[in-house]
Amino acid sequence: MEATVQNGAQQRTEPLRVKDIAAALRVGTDAVYAEIKAGRLESYRVGQGRGTIRVSRAAFEQYLADRGIPAAELAVTL
Repeated sequence: MEATVQNGAQQRTEPLRVKDIAAALRVGTDAVYAEIKAGRLESYRVGQGRGTIRVSRAAFEQYLADRGIPAAELAVTL
């Protein structure tokens, strides 16, 4: 049972992928990339070359707060 609790806690601290954010907001990934490119959603790259984009949970929470989007409006629980 402890492993389940630890895994649940770990999932809530790891960064979000663009597709996770898109699903939560019920938009396409292109819309999320546009918000990142415009500087409205803080992100960072992981890996070599093009790598992959990640968004910290704190940055996503700030993005929601700045726009007045309540967490209850999200399509999925993050």
